[in-house]
Amino acid sequence: MRIISWNVNGIRAVHRKGEFLPFIKKYKPDILCLQETKALEHESPIDLPEYEEFWNSAKKKKGYSGVAIFTRRTPENVLFGLPEDLVKKHKLAEDGYGDPNEEGRVIAADVGDFYVVSVYTPNAKDDLSRLALRHKRWDPAFLAYMKRLEEERPIIFCGDLNVAHTPEDLAHPKENEGLEGFTKEEREGVDQIISAGFLDTFRLFHSGNDHYTWWSHWANARARNVGWRIDYIFASKTLKSKIEKAEILPEVMGSDHCPVSLTIS
Repeated sequence: MRIISWNVNGIRAVHRKGEFLPFIKKYKPDILCLQETKALEHESPIDLPEYEEFWNSAKKKKGYSGVAIFTRRTPENVLFGLPEDLVKKHKLAEDGYGDPNEEGRVIAADVGDFYVVSVYTPNAKDDLSRLALRHKRWDPAFLAYMKRLEEERPIIFCGDLNVAHTPEDLAHPKENEGLEGFTKEEREGVDQIISAGFLDTFRLFHSGNDHYTWWSHWANARARNVGWRIDYIFASKTLKSKIEKAEILPEVMGSDHCPVSLTIS
């Protein structure tokens, strides 16, 4: 089974560029997790009859955020957003931040052997005005949700986490230390995920730098591979023996992010 995650930065945009359908035809994912769909389901120009589609789109801001799961395997259940008790416990919708469940950031599907989750983590913003939300509220709430689901069955969660975890995960760590996407607070969130027992599947097979999933539009960064690894697929440790391959697919164009892939037996 192949699971692919991709921040498409607008599903309509990537389709207009002629990249989405050739990508599906070439890689044939069994489960496809998308982030930043930036559309409601009925606004999508994509028609993939071999997949069932499940969307969690932003409810108030059109053309903003949004996640989806396309799957060949019919889910036993699909869950939209974070549980309301965790939203309240971690005060995610207080102090002017707004309810993250209005922004279409999480969707989970029970596909029988495991849960698969597509997540688009809030970024800290250039001025770090959302860093406290991210560090003190979102990261603990999302991890608590993953641990809750894991009590039922193993988890594979994937998406744009908007953080480079270690200095090996971006081309210029020294220059970006303390900036959005590479603060100690954001990186600590990934530390907590790993401490909770989830595997960074890509790092099971690949070490070192030069493995990136996002590139700025500036200064021909993608062609020079001056990028960041901010898109991940994490898995429960109980699935480790079934993981056969984890890849980054930088040859897939159409977005400022490229897809990441996991193959399991």
